[in-house]
Amino acid sequence: MSSFTIEERIRRAEVLVEALPYIRRFAGHTVVIKLGGAAIEGGDPEPVLQDVVLLRFVGMRPVLVHGGGPAISAWQRRMGLETRFVNGLRVTDAQTMELAKMVLTGKVGPELVAAIHHLGGNAIGLSGEDGPTLLVQPREPEGGEDLGFVGDIVQVNPEPIEAILDQGRIPVMASIGLGYDGQAYNVNADSVAAELAVALRASKLMLLTDVEGVRDTDGSLISELDAVRARRLIAAGTIGGGMIPKVMAALRALDGVGAVHIVDGRVPHSLLLELLTESGVGTMIRVEPDDGPEAA
Repeated sequence: MSSFTIEERIRRAEVLVEALPYIRRFAGHTVVIKLGGAAIEGGDPEPVLQDVVLLRFVGMRPVLVHGGGPAISAWQRRMGLETRFVNGLRVTDAQTMELAKMVLTGKVGPELVAAIHHLGGNAIGLSGEDGPTLLVQPREPEGGEDLGFVGDIVQVNPEPIEAILDQGRIPVMASIGLGYDGQAYNVNADSVAAELAVALRASKLMLLTDVEGVRDTDGSLISELDAVRARRLIAAGTIGGGMIPKVMAALRALDGVGAVHIVDGRVPHSLLLELLTESGVGTMIRVEPDDGPEAA
């Protein structure tokens, strides 16, 4: 017999009933989920992966995009390589690029795939070089400094990912792109997730990070944010630091995606709470404000 009281069991059933309109609304829809390197390294990613597997089993089509910055930095220290950033972008020479490929496609990605399989899901790992899925060009120098093998996405080929989704599997994409010169490039994972979300005509883009969401001038969490206000907050400096590339990626994704959510990936099951409940737990960014399950 269960140790839960009848009241506790009723509450659990009520949670499922609350999720029903959202499950019905998004069944068959693609959801792109970006799992940041800090969320992977700083805590236990299993609750997030449980959420991803559950979304697949209730009929959604989740695509997982992962970074791996902390892991790359740790390996750079082990190998005695210098770690340098310019405006939040890792300066990536040839040796660092080789290391990034090793870490993202040889360690972080396979570990996520193995964890998903352990949880009962079925996943396939790939990077933007496969297909190729992501074609990029070198990033222009920042402040006069050459960033090396850092790329900007110029073309997305969604067919390899769609093929994996059509097989009922979960694509796990590493943030590496292929240049027209045949060289691999390091690409910002938020940008990868945004461009994939647009190309796949996703209904949602979920950016899981290590903060609660976007904060207002008084430090309070902003639960809903429209694109015009987001740009104003960036211009005013209220949105700053590492949140800027996430919000900019969100604004890019709004060219084709209904809504973008910035969520604290450290909170257990924050993905489900944001997607399948009325109140949510992070910041939802839309072109214009809206209400109800259609907007969630």
